[in-house]
Amino acid sequence: MNLLPRTAEEFSSAEYWERFFKKRGEKAFEWYGDYNKLCGVLHKYIKVQDKVLVVGCGNSELSEQMYDVGYKRLTNIDISETVVTHMNQRNAERRPGLTFQQVDATQTPYEEASYQAALDKGTLDAVASEEEGALARSMLTEVGRVLGVGGRYVCVTLAQESVVKLAVEHFVQLGWAVRLHCLQEETGNEEDSFALPVFVLVCTKFRQPMPAPILEMCLGEDGAPARLARVADLLSAVRERQAYAVLKKRLRTSTDAGSNLSLSLCHAKTGLPRYTLTVQDCPPGAKVPRSNQFAIFIVPQGSETAWLYSSAEGRRQLAASANFRRLVVAAMHRNQEYTDMQAVQSELSPMVMDLAPPGMPANQQVPFLSVGGDLGWREEYCVENVKGEDGELYRRLVFLSNAALVQSESRLVPSGSASSHKKRNKKKAKPTASCASLSVDSGFLCCAHHEVMVAGLAALGSALGEGGGGGCCVKHRTRLSLPQFLRDFVPDATVEVVELDPVVMQVAKEWFGFRPDERLTVTLGDGLERICALEKGGDRLFDVVMFDVDNKDSTVGMSCPPAAFVEASILQKVCRLLTPRGVFILNLVCRDSALRKSVRERVSAAFPTVLSRKVEGEVNEVLLCSRGADVSSSDAAAAALTLPSLNRAAKSLQGALLRSGGNGTGSRPHIDVAELLKDLRVE
Repeated sequence: MNLLPRTAEEFSSAEYWERFFKKRGEKAFEWYGDYNKLCGVLHKYIKVQDKVLVVGCGNSELSEQMYDVGYKRLTNIDISETVVTHMNQRNAERRPGLTFQQVDATQTPYEEASYQAALDKGTLDAVASEEEGALARSMLTEVGRVLGVGGRYVCVTLAQESVVKLAVEHFVQLGWAVRLHCLQEETGNEEDSFALPVFVLVCTKFRQPMPAPILEMCLGEDGAPARLARVADLLSAVRERQAYAVLKKRLRTSTDAGSNLSLSLCHAKTGLPRYTLTVQDCPPGAKVPRSNQFAIFIVPQGSETAWLYSSAEGRRQLAASANFRRLVVAAMHRNQEYTDMQAVQSELSPMVMDLAPPGMPANQQVPFLSVGGDLGWREEYCVENVKGEDGELYRRLVFLSNAALVQSESRLVPSGSASSHKKRNKKKAKPTASCASLSVDSGFLCCAHHEVMVAGLAALGSALGEGGGGGCCVKHRTRLSLPQFLRDFVPDATVEVVELDPVVMQVAKEWFGFRPDERLTVTLGDGLERICALEKGGDRLFDVVMFDVDNKDSTVGMSCPPAAFVEASILQKVCRLLTPRGVFILNLVCRDSALRKSVRERVSAAFPTVLSRKVEGEVNEVLLCSRGADVSSSDAAAAALTLPSLNRAAKSLQGALLRSGGNGTGSRPHIDVAELLKDLRVE
């Protein structure tokens, strides 16, 4: 039986409601909840002795139930003659004082200020379709007319954005106070329950209009009101509660090992994110002990960006190791204080059952898991300016966990001035220039291996010198000066940066002159996942792929890159992402000779042609890898990577860098391509 409207406009049609109630017959239609669900908030705002106008009463039992508990001054109106006749007949004997009248809610016959409350259960939602907004405004205007000073319009609603926006803006313009309660969803049969939460909008009339809007949001019938500054903020809070309700419904009724659903829990007072929860289900058919239904894993502070916790595959492996039917991975946020593990558990416990898997008993204990039983610690950083022995100023990023290691460094110049190439022997000293008048010299690369990686672009041949820089996919974790250099000085290059840590990106923008634009884009996420996604998509090829990735695992004798980045399968994917002339450039820092040999063998297996260049005085070596003979014969000439061809291309690349103009920065590229390529050797 088709009882619900096919279009929103039908809600405001009197003919529709006539058909609806004739089809519905005797059965009450409680699609917003019955008296038991609503009584707490109704008693809070409507007194038993109040004279109440019930707008669009329908055949709901709500008025009857309110009458039975003492509300004797109820006036029920509805546009449908059928429902009014039926309700009067149903209550003639049992509730002689309860009357129902056929009245248009936009044009009532009642005197001005004759009611203390107006109760609306779903009527506003029915008439406030976008095309019929005028009808809803007329109804709200009439409600305002019949309410006295201090009177309240109490509206039970599903809070569709256009509906709430219309009502709230209407009453704010009149100077009324507006409060919105989000009622807690009932527990029970999750399959049959409605996904969206029910809201109760309470608008209070004042003798004098309020000079500034009063907008409040409450969770539950007794939740403390949170004051909001704008209507847009209230609408945003409603959307968040609705999205959370839909998420809970989905989690309580199904499992999906590949979904990776996540949500943020924010601080109640500041609104800042405090926890990010990611749900990981075990795959179908996995053998999980019956007692291992559900667990919460607390990610140690400072480890949020670790592959095991930040990537989908890592979380799948974590869940498989924990061997629970559902594992919720909880990550703590920066700039938030956490006392200890017990405090975190107490804070998260009220939310736990909202995320439980289908069919889990409500009284089952949910274990909290962690590494080592404590909260871990967060890596803090310092940005400092130092003066070198050459008289130049430098800015560097240092993580306090390893203060002896400079993670990123840039040369500073007075804003608007050009700079010259100087030596890099630096010592910490008090800068002589004001920080506000300094800017980063994007043409100066402080890392010697970055210079070699840029020089490696000569492998692209004459096409680069002609402005055919193509696309680059650069994977970094702490050094973003290289992709900015490529953007500013390589003609027509388009650069994609894959960065794991959003804080690093923020620091780069704020302190190191990193300026994303249409030619320098950023993808926040795991580099391995990005490589796999690009290779699977198959619709993008790159002239250059660069790996310059720090390895946080100090137990391995390779500090760059992490071992997963040089697995054979990943190297093969990188090879397939390259154009025929494309080149893969790898910064390799490996002290373990056996491990280094293994990496070099895997690289050589994936790329027929490999050239290497040791960085003087450092462990770094840069590998230039070409598909070479792996491409078709027609592309062989373009793809050839030999020492003579690189030497010939060096001059072309040097000229292209000098002609670029530095993206209008006034900087010049301080790099000698031919000198950097001089010590290349064939592997």
